[in-house]
Amino acid sequence: MTTTTSPWRAFSAAPHRMMFFAGATQGVLTILWWLVDLLGRYTGLYAPLIWPVVPQWAHGFLMIYGFFPFFIFGFLMTVYPNWMNGEPVPRRRYIPAFALLAGGQVLFYAGLFVGKPVLLVGVLSVLAGWAVAYYALLRVLFGAVHPDKLHPAITAVALGFAWLGIAAYAAWLAGAGDGFAVFSLKTGVWLFLVPVFFTVSHRMIPFFSSRIIDGYHIVRPKWALWTVLSCSAAHGILEMVGAERWLWLVDIPFVAASLHLTWHWQIFKSFKERLLAVLHIGFAWLSLALALSALQSLAALAGYPVFGFAPLHALTIGFFASMVLAMATRVTLGHSGRELKADGATWALFLAFQAAALTRIAGDLPLPHHGHFYLLAAVIWLGCFIPWWVKYAPVYLRPRQDGVAG
Repeated sequence: MTTTTSPWRAFSAAPHRMMFFAGATQGVLTILWWLVDLLGRYTGLYAPLIWPVVPQWAHGFLMIYGFFPFFIFGFLMTVYPNWMNGEPVPRRRYIPAFALLAGGQVLFYAGLFVGKPVLLVGVLSVLAGWAVAYYALLRVLFGAVHPDKLHPAITAVALGFAWLGIAAYAAWLAGAGDGFAVFSLKTGVWLFLVPVFFTVSHRMIPFFSSRIIDGYHIVRPKWALWTVLSCSAAHGILEMVGAERWLWLVDIPFVAASLHLTWHWQIFKSFKERLLAVLHIGFAWLSLALALSALQSLAALAGYPVFGFAPLHALTIGFFASMVLAMATRVTLGHSGRELKADGATWALFLAFQAAALTRIAGDLPLPHHGHFYLLAAVIWLGCFIPWWVKYAPVYLRPRQDGVAG
């Protein structure tokens, strides 16, 4: 007797399915909206569009709190029970969280065309969805009996800072000063995304490498974890108070720690398996981003500002987005009963995506027609994310190939 599973049952069978589908969709919609704005500003095809808020700050919110978090929640709701032998996140928690988060993003896009009140309702919906998802993860964290909760505890703290960042953005939309928006965006990068992405890398890259590289010795020093977390927090605070000239003081030890791990995690041996190599390549961008930031800070101290937003985009596109593609691909394959192998198309998309980061960095270098680099970076992003969506998003609507639940 053949049984069939409806797309909804398959879609809602596990938290990563719903969250990753929304994240993949956001990876297209967020940059598509941004490209529409850029075309008006840099090509003359039509007059620059007027939005109810500063477009750069809308772009920042959509990326920090509207794109990456779907992948983060989908991943953490999957690994928290595994890391700590805890109870799985139940449907009654992750489905409402998904609905509120996704609905908030829909309202945010609507608000960009309608006005601030709708934007505010959208952000409040995201805030509520975040609280539901956060509560679900905290239930696992505090309910599990496990001797090592370090990595999930750090990510939980980072998620708490992110909630404060979203609340600050809502306050700004409600009429508070611009400092609330600045706090929101800086907190989102340095107290939320960097801690989460680094902590997950610290936990998972050595583990995955040990499964592929012969004779691999797991290197996972806690000093590197605490160095990066403290430097990231200090970096964010310095940016918030306008002390960019002194960022080098925290960026240099930050770079030293990340380079140490890149080397000892054996990046060159990772190319034995593409699905492992993409993780190592993504992580390597962290060192480049912080090196650019340190050089920029030293140049500013000497009175010669350089690089603009290049360090930020090396971090957000190079490190964060590359790691999303790498980790989401791995989780999607593994949790759909497929072989853990990156095929030629996936490998090509990932390598091509690196050009999006390089092109966006070039846009902040002293080159002619810099705005065209912004456009090209957006086009490359879409040229990679749309095929990735076509290839992997349908997987979330189908049962696992091996017949296992989830």
